[in-house]
Amino acid sequence: MISKETLFAMSLFPYLGFLWFLTRSGKTPRLALIGFYMTLVFVAITIPAGIYAKIHYGKQLADVDWLHGSAESFLTLSNILVVLGFRQALIAKKPPVQEESN
Repeated sequence: MISKETLFAMSLFPYLGFLWFLTRSGKTPRLALIGFYMTLVFVAITIPAGIYAKIHYGKQLADVDWLHGSAESFLTLSNILVVLGFRQALIAKKPPVQEESN
């Protein structure tokens, strides 16, 4: 049986492929792309936080609230950047509203 840690590590490769294609397309809004890359920062923070929780507290990361919340804040930040990036792109694409003249 595959462990959660192995599955977690294996999921990184499809995500890296996703980022590669997204970056190469040149069509992804810059701020959204930064948000998608921030997800890697979230992963990079979560792994040592999980190890620290296990060694220092003897618990899973999800059971150490202050540590889990701190790590999850990076995921929240990445999600906000993705949304704002696509929002900016939609606003930029929207044709200007023309006022009717009588």
